[in-house]
Amino acid sequence: MEVNCYFWISLGNLKSSVISVNPCLIFAISLPLTFHNVSSFYLSGVAPEDFLKGDPLYVKVNKLTSIRTQLPYSFYSVPFCPPENIIDSRENLGEVLRGDRIENSPYTFKMREPEMCHVVCRLVLDDKTAKEFKEKIEDEYRVNMILDNLPLVVPVRRVEQEAPPAYQQGVYIGVKGQYAGSKDEKHFIHNHLTFTVKYHKDLQTDSARIVGFEVMPFSVKHEYDGKWVDNTRLTTCDPHAKRTVSNSNSPQEVEANQEIIFTYDVEFQESDVKWASRWDAYLLMADDQIHWFSIVNSLMIVLFLSGMVAMIMLRTLYRDISKYNELETQEEAQEETGWKLVHSDVFRPPSNSDLLCVYVGTGVQFFGMMLVTMMFAVLGFLSPSNRGGLMTAMLLLWVFMGLFAGYSASRLYKMFKGTEWKRIALRTAFLFPATVFVIFFVLNALIWGQKSSGAVPFGTMFALVFLWFGISVPLVFVGSYVGFKKPTIEDPVKTNKIPRQIPEQAWYMNPIFSVLIGGILPFGAVFIELFFILTSIWLNQFYYLFGFLFIVFVILIVTCAEITIVLCYFQLCSEDYLWWWRSYLTSGSSALYLFLYATFYFFTKLDITKPVSGILYFGYMLIASYAFFVLTGTIGFYACFWFTRLIYSSVKID
Repeated sequence: MEVNCYFWISLGNLKSSVISVNPCLIFAISLPLTFHNVSSFYLSGVAPEDFLKGDPLYVKVNKLTSIRTQLPYSFYSVPFCPPENIIDSRENLGEVLRGDRIENSPYTFKMREPEMCHVVCRLVLDDKTAKEFKEKIEDEYRVNMILDNLPLVVPVRRVEQEAPPAYQQGVYIGVKGQYAGSKDEKHFIHNHLTFTVKYHKDLQTDSARIVGFEVMPFSVKHEYDGKWVDNTRLTTCDPHAKRTVSNSNSPQEVEANQEIIFTYDVEFQESDVKWASRWDAYLLMADDQIHWFSIVNSLMIVLFLSGMVAMIMLRTLYRDISKYNELETQEEAQEETGWKLVHSDVFRPPSNSDLLCVYVGTGVQFFGMMLVTMMFAVLGFLSPSNRGGLMTAMLLLWVFMGLFAGYSASRLYKMFKGTEWKRIALRTAFLFPATVFVIFFVLNALIWGQKSSGAVPFGTMFALVFLWFGISVPLVFVGSYVGFKKPTIEDPVKTNKIPRQIPEQAWYMNPIFSVLIGGILPFGAVFIELFFILTSIWLNQFYYLFGFLFIVFVILIVTCAEITIVLCYFQLCSEDYLWWWRSYLTSGSSALYLFLYATFYFFTKLDITKPVSGILYFGYMLIASYAFFVLTGTIGFYACFWFTRLIYSSVKID
């Protein structure tokens, strides 16, 4: 007995917004908590569709993508065979931002009825169309298609013969090559596609569900007798003569005045894979051991830092509670008296305290967005079958988390004796989003200049601005108002009016040096997982290891908190009480290493040659690094804030 329970949310559609939650949500959330021996837990993005024999299957086409240019284009921007009427599918906000443009196509099958050498259309290239095809083949563009919400993939055999095949998203438009005995490089187009539709059959109803959509491309110079008419039979492949295309020994060259005939075969294979598990093959990772290695490596860092923090807490709090009655050595006395000497200055408001409040509030907003997104992703609500769902969810969560950004910023602002909460709310609502929006707008203008489908349309840009000004900004003000009305956070010790002079510091306590050192360990805890995330984004591969990612995210939080506490303690022991900004920058400096790693990745893993594509890469990675700085900096700040309040409230100051 197979029970299907589905939960779906469709948000961010520019024409209409729909939110539908069925009663199975409660069951879906409680299921993993109830059954401990379940091997997997998966929530799909769409409900299954049953097909009877002979039912029509409509293949849709998506954007053309290239890892060399990172500039997507709509399918019909290149002169492929169009249907009678091109119909655009309605994309959600995330799909539009990804550059998805889903349209109908002339590829139509009938369920479980194989076809051989079906002619799609015949084209005669002129100079312009030949040039367009050559440019796309040169840049290694791939055609992306969708059948029953499954992406078209090309199976690629792994090195290990017994291992299941890997899957490449999309099929290359064509390839470059040479004729035997010639050194001239030619462009050949994949004009014949052999589709394989895999289905899981229901023995009781004789209906079937699609569980796989694969293709093998070929380049064939089709031939026929006589003049071309609509029902002309080809001699290179003929269903009546059972003659099929099985190789590209006689390829179709792309040149002006060349005739190209587009054809396809389709075969159907019954599969044991059930509909709920049909994405498993796409998301299969052959190298999951490296993820475990990453986690073990990160845990070693966490254990080391935890030991240091535990030692500090034992040496300070335990002896402080004992009121320093017994100090074993003079060195220990000098060390532990160091941080106690600055008790009258440690909670003195820092310079540029308003800016610190803004960045802390923004960091809280990011932290809330990331935490909730991770939780939904781990539970399976953001499955890859819901294209654009992850980006849509992150945008909406960012907007609604503005409430917590305003609250935390104004609470800190009031502690610093601030009085103008509206000003701090305004800066919190605009500083980070405005910076990102300016960079995004410039990058979008560059994409628009390339006539790419990745350029965000005016309507979507208006929707983003509305989310910002119409929802996020008011929520920041509401949060700031509520936070400012709360009682002021009282300092555990009094602050002198005259600041204490900071003694000369050792070279290793130099602010720049300690800040740069502090960012290494948080980055080291995540950089292996970062490699897979960058590969997913820039090399167009599937990433769905949110379980690993959530563990790494928790390790990142702990690492940022502990390294900041350790360095903050050393700083206070040196009688340097300017810890506010340094605590933020200590863990936040890991963003610098992230950007440096992204630069290393660009030059070693990517084959981007166009200047515009390079600018896009570094522009988007700059935004990601800036966001990472705000997130990790806030984690470090709150850890140090909690630590200083704890140690100074635990001792009796004479």
